[in-house]
Parts: sequence; structure tokens; C-alpha cells
Amino acid sequence: MNRANHLSATAATGQKPAWGAVFSMTLGVFGLVTAEFLPASLLTPMATSLGVGEALTGQAVTITAAVALLSSIVSVSVTRNIDRRWVLLAFSVMLIASNLLVAFATQLSFIFIGRVLLGVAIGGFWTLSAATAMRLVPAALIPRALSIIFSGVSVATIAAAPLGSYFGELIGWRNVFIAAAAIGVLALIWQIASLPKMAPLASGTAGNIFTVLKRPGIQTAMFAVILVFSGHFAFFTYLRPFLENVAGIGVNGLSAILLGFGVANFAGTLLAGVLLERNLHLTLMMTPLVMGVMALALVLLGFAPFVDALLIALWGMAFGAVPVGWSTWLTRTMPDDAESGGGLMVAAVQLAITVGAAAGGAIFNLGGAKGVFIASALALLIAAVTIFVALRPRPVMA
Repeated sequence: MNRANHLSATAATGQKPAWGAVFSMTLGVFGLVTAEFLPASLLTPMATSLGVGEALTGQAVTITAAVALLSSIVSVSVTRNIDRRWVLLAFSVMLIASNLLVAFATQLSFIFIGRVLLGVAIGGFWTLSAATAMRLVPAALIPRALSIIFSGVSVATIAAAPLGSYFGELIGWRNVFIAAAAIGVLALIWQIASLPKMAPLASGTAGNIFTVLKRPGIQTAMFAVILVFSGHFAFFTYLRPFLENVAGIGVNGLSAILLGFGVANFAGTLLAGVLLERNLHLTLMMTPLVMGVMALALVLLGFAPFVDALLIALWGMAFGAVPVGWSTWLTRTMPDDAESGGGLMVAAVQLAITVGAAAGGAIFNLGGAKGVFIASALALLIAAVTIFVALRPRPVMA
């Protein structure tokens, strides 16, 4: 029996889903994403306290993203012989250590060290997330488990910036990072209590994302992933200039619209579990299609705040299903090496963020926010067509 059949057989034996472990991972995700974005809302007081410039302090975010990309590529190879339970617990320890290093830093170098640890944890955790979900719940419940895990991202995205800024003024930026460390401690305790032993499933090709990339259809799928995430991040990066300059929306209206986006994104993440259990291919195709149509609709109709709020909320709901959908696709397409596939997926997303930001900036200089939205829509619609044509599910051979 090969590893794919072994995993399928394991998932089909009727074992009880380990929901406690799933929710412990969700809390860990919340802690990781919250820590990742806290410096953005605390940049000024951090820079002032350390006596350095804001631009240099802002590199704390850049360092984390760069290390996360590297971690996604090498983490499976480095940990291939270690029980996955211990690997995941180690990432939670890194989360705690990172926040404490930042909280008690007396100079910027300690903050950078802490952010490197956080990048290792983020890249490694996302690489293992889909493969871990496969081992915690039966196959039919994997989309639901992934939607719960990714809901931690949505909640952190909504909460990290405003709460970080608010509590930074109330209790000081150092205490905010101590609170973030406390979240990591809670996640670690819960994970110790709930995560089962998960022996590594090593093979001759496991842990090599470049080997996985050579599999039939994977390059096309990664092309679609890059288009979807590039289109999203280019759109989202220049959403504020569009709302302010085209729609004439003030700060209060902007905050309300972004909150609506976050809430809709959370709802879409939870809804994704149900949709993916019914039709994975259709969900993967429809999400970029809806997002592309929303971008074009904003260009044509985005002059009224209520219309903007509705279209952006629909965009957020559609995007909420994207990470869950592609993680589910990963577990069904390469169940024999989902860890390496997870590393490839994380690397593709990080590349897409870089491409989206760079291309979006160039287009913005030429055609403004409307030009970015049109280009974003084009990328998303090409992704939808690619998914529809090239990623149709193949008939299962007896």
C-alpha cells in the first residue's frame, strides 16, 4: 500500500475527528498572524522608544515575510524525521519567544532576531497545515477543518491592527507583545493537550517542493494560484486610494468598509468548508470569477459608498474561500506528499504577494487605482478560465 492509499484508508476507518486539535491550531494561527501584523500598527511608538527611524523599524515586517518564504521551502526537509506533533509545538514556542524578544528588546537587532523566529514559525506552520488537517479528521471533513483553521487568519486580520493600535496607546507597545506571547502560551498548552503523535511519513522524494512541481498539472495549478493571490493583493493594496480619490470616502467610511470586508472574509472562510465539501472544482473556479467581476463593477459603479461597501464585502467573502479551497485541493491532489505540496503552495503565495505589489505599483503610476483594478480583474478572470479548463477533476480509475 502506498502512502496515498495509506492516508486514504486511515481517513476512511471512521476515526473520530480531533476537533480539539483543530481548534488549538486555529488559536495558533490567530497568534501567528496577529504577531506578524502588530508592528504595522505600533510602528511609531516602537521606533520612538528605540531611537531609530520608522522606515528601518518597518523592516521587521519585511524580514518576517522573507524568512517565512525560506522556511516554507526548507522546513519539510529539515524536519522530515521528526514527529509532526513536536514540530508544530516548536513553532508555537518560536511564536512565544519571538514576541518576548520584541517586548523586551533594548535595540533593534533583538527585534529582528525575534521576527526571524516568527518567520520560521509562520512558513513552517502553513507548510504543514493541510497535511496536519488530513491526519486530524476523516477525509470528508478536511474542508471543514481547514475552514476552521483559516478562520484564525480572518479574525487576526480584523483584530490585529485596530486592537494593537488601541492597546498600544492604553498599555504601551511592549505590553501588547507580551499579550501576544500570552496567546502563544495558551495555544501551546492547548496543543500539548490535544495534538496526537504524528509520525513523519518520509519517502525518497518527500520534502522536495521542486520534485512536486514536476507532477502533471501542478505547474498549471501554481500559475492559477499566483494569478489569484497577485490579483487580490494588488487590488487590496490600492483599495484605500480608490475609495478616497474616486469615491470620496472619508476615514470613518473607509474604516467601516474595511471592517465589512473583514467580517465578510471571516464568513466566507467558514462558508468555504460547506461549499468545498459539495464541489471543490466549482468553488475554486467561482471565487476568482466573483472577485474579478467585483473589481470591474467597482471601476464602473464605484462612486457611491453603499455600492462600494457591498462590492468590497462580496470580494472579501469570495476571497475567504480561496486559501481554504487551495489547501483542500492540495490534500486531494497530492495526499502522498501534502507537506511538500504545502511548502510549494506557501512559496507560490509569497511570490504572488511580491508580484502583486510590484505590478500594482507600476500600474498605479500609469493608470491610477482604476488601472490596478482592471489589471487585477484580468488576472483573476484568466485564473478562473485556467481552473475551469485545465484543472477539471479526473475520473477515478478502479
